[in-house]
Amino acid sequence: MADLHQGLVVAHLGKGIAVEVSDDDGLAAEQLVLCQTLRKLDTVVVGDRVMLSMSSPDQGRIEQILPRRSVLQRPSRGNDTRPVAANLDTIFIVFAAEPECDFLLLDQYLAICENCNIDAALVLNKVDLPLSPVVEEGLAYYQNLGYSLHRVSANQKIGIAGLQQVLAQRTSMFAGQSGVGKSSLTNALLPDRNLKINSVSEITRHGRHTTTAATLYHLPGGGDLIDSPGVAIFGLAGLSEGQLAWGYREFQPYISKCRFNDCRHVTDKDCAVRLAVEAGQIASERYQRFLKLREKMPPGNRN
Repeated sequence: MADLHQGLVVAHLGKGIAVEVSDDDGLAAEQLVLCQTLRKLDTVVVGDRVMLSMSSPDQGRIEQILPRRSVLQRPSRGNDTRPVAANLDTIFIVFAAEPECDFLLLDQYLAICENCNIDAALVLNKVDLPLSPVVEEGLAYYQNLGYSLHRVSANQKIGIAGLQQVLAQRTSMFAGQSGVGKSSLTNALLPDRNLKINSVSEITRHGRHTTTAATLYHLPGGGDLIDSPGVAIFGLAGLSEGQLAWGYREFQPYISKCRFNDCRHVTDKDCAVRLAVEAGQIASERYQRFLKLREKMPPGNRN
């Protein structure tokens, strides 16, 4: 077999997969190689570390996907899931005063991160706008659970430097409902973003006609940011009912105290989670959102 080189998947293109190969293998620093994949391989996604063979100076074939430390999935056909990004360290959930904060979606993101070996953090964008007391109270609750909160304004350049420091030395992704300013935030952190898109497109020889579903960017201050426009909704298809409950961080100390191992935390007898809600140890609003997400789950995932 031809010599194998290690690379990092940085984009999915219409004609193949763009892989960045470092000069450790004697190739040009951060050379982009357009690759196809072995048919027997699982889906290759942005963020994957792979082994590839070279068929020409700028073309190759992915022979192996190296072990992933995390993988983010989204619903596919039926009750299936498909990977979206790999080796993420942190998902930063972005929200704002406008549009109104969707706490149900926020809880959904957090539950998924808790089950995917991915840290979660909160980013409040548009801090120049007034925030309602209800949202402030909700944010304080999440912070008490251990989730960090970063207050920024992409347009006013408030808090961007601090966020850059947090993003350094990790692979991250922004998620959040439409209109909260994820693209503005990405542009504030990556002033040369279009240069990267153009250089990735160039290796396909199709320029602006090349479409990319996700792209990995190296941040100027360190760290990587995966921009995946199609990942607005992760969905719950990959979670079981038990995993959804575990995804609520404040439920975790009580789950093992429930009378039944398969407790659904709804009407089950001697449910420690529900008792904690009644005692005020778990916020009733969070518990009600758990019940709503549970109802949204595919029937096959519920007990």
